[in-house]
Order: sequence, then structure tokens, then C-alpha cells
Amino acid sequence: MALNPNRFGLSCAITTPMREGGAVDLPRLVHHARHVLANGCDSVTLFGTTGEGAALGSPARTAMLGALVGAGIDPATQIYAGVAASSLHEAVDQAQTALNIGAKGLLVAPPFYFKGVSDEGLYAWFSQFFEKLGGAARNTILYHIPSVTAVDISVGLVERLKKAFPGIVTGIKDSSGDYATTEAFLKAHGELAILVGDERQLARAVRNGAQGTICGLSNLTPHLLRPMVYEGAESAVVNELVDEICSYPVLPAVKALVGHLHGDDGYGPMRAPLTALDEGQRKALFAAFDRITRAKAA
Repeated sequence: MALNPNRFGLSCAITTPMREGGAVDLPRLVHHARHVLANGCDSVTLFGTTGEGAALGSPARTAMLGALVGAGIDPATQIYAGVAASSLHEAVDQAQTALNIGAKGLLVAPPFYFKGVSDEGLYAWFSQFFEKLGGAARNTILYHIPSVTAVDISVGLVERLKKAFPGIVTGIKDSSGDYATTEAFLKAHGELAILVGDERQLARAVRNGAQGTICGLSNLTPHLLRPMVYEGAESAVVNELVDEICSYPVLPAVKALVGHLHGDDGYGPMRAPLTALDEGQRKALFAAFDRITRAKAA
């Protein structure tokens, strides 16, 4: 198995620490970003699904990017930014905020309010998005997560976009959870960075040409994910952890575990309308996490 030495690698779909009431907790964000980068992640991706990105407006995004850059995290090599908006104006604003501060690239979801849209309509939306960004447009990963957006990014749509915007559309993150979809992207667009959202499918995808992942579990165990990304190595521990986390509401579960990892319950609050796990859920989840990870250590 020959791996591309310029592969995308391991990016943390970083959680967004919140204070009670929903304000972003910038010191905790910086602390956690430094932690994941020091323990195996190549970059962090702000404003993704795990980071509650669709709930974050321009002031929060600007403050978060500024906090990480101010803490010495290099945006040109270590920061990607999610874009999630149905309004083209808002999507462009989100992208410009990140690109202007020097972010390495973007993770762009399709517009998600209207359902049953055609590839023609999506092509027009993405085309206008890139045209409005102009020369600032760069290194864009198309975000396929139909369980959240209910909007598919098809193999054919990617074909049109990569030809129309060469060097700008550089990858696809497939969070469909369907390996056949990942396989289709790999077969048709293997020259792009194909990334896998479901960690249980990561090693198999890497062995077949995928370049890595932007994922939530890297908030917790980047050291276990790195061999999967760089060697295509399977991990029963990762599979068991993902199964356990997916038995809870995933976003608050990951956030609670980040707090458990740091010994700091302040990482737990969510921004409405999401809610944190209750105390019983937290205790059961922490016990399972400790059991699974201790078994790996043993």
C-alpha cells in the first residue's frame, strides 16, 4: 500500500467549549486545540458539525479564529474552517472570515434548508460561492453529510465543480456513513483528498486511497487515529469507542468526554437548542470510556 506523502492527514473536528448561556469559552478552546495538536492531530477544523458550527455566527467565528492565531497556532498549516449556511451571503461571509485570517482551507456544506434540490441548482450555488470569493478562494473540501443537511453531493456534481474550479476544490469529506459512497468518491475522484467522517471506516478507506479524516473522535484519542490515517491500521478500540459514543447524543457525548479527559466539567455546556448529557448519562459514558481505553493500555 503506497500512501501519498502529501496526504491530508488527521484533523480534529474540534468541539466548541461554551459557557452557560452559550458564549464561546475561548481559553478552553485554546487549551483543547493545543492538546489535540500536541497529541497527534495535524490540524484542527473549527465550526464543523462536532463544533456546533451551524449555531455560530460571525462574531463567535472571528473571536475563535483570533484566539487560536493569537495563541500561536499557525492558520496556514493548522486551521481549517467549516462553512454551513443556506444563505449564499452568509456562506461567503463565513468563508471570508476564515480566509482573511489565513486559514489553510474550508470545509463547505451545501445549502441545507431547501430539500429535493437538483445537481444543477447545487452547481449554481457553489459556482456563485467561489465566484464571490474570487482570488481568495482556495483549498475547499466539499462536505457530504446528508444525515444532517438532507442534501446529497453526488459524484457527478463533484466532477463538474473540480473541472470548473481546478485547484480550488481539493477534497471531499464523506460523512454519509455508507462505505459504498466513499468507494464511489475514491473511484471517480481519487486525485482529490477523500476524507472519511466515520472512524470505523477510516482504515479501510485509507488502504484504498483516502487521505485521512476530519473527525470528532480526534478530540479524545488522536494517538489511536494516527496509525489508521498513516498506516491504514485497523483499531478495535476505536470501533468500540465510536459504537459507545453513538449510543448517546453524539455532540454532547464528545463534549462531555473532552471535559472528562481534561478533568474539567466546564467543557460540557452546549449552545441551544442542543442540551448537555444528564449526570447519569455522563457517569455511564465516562465509565465505558475508561474501560475501553484502559483495555487498550493493558
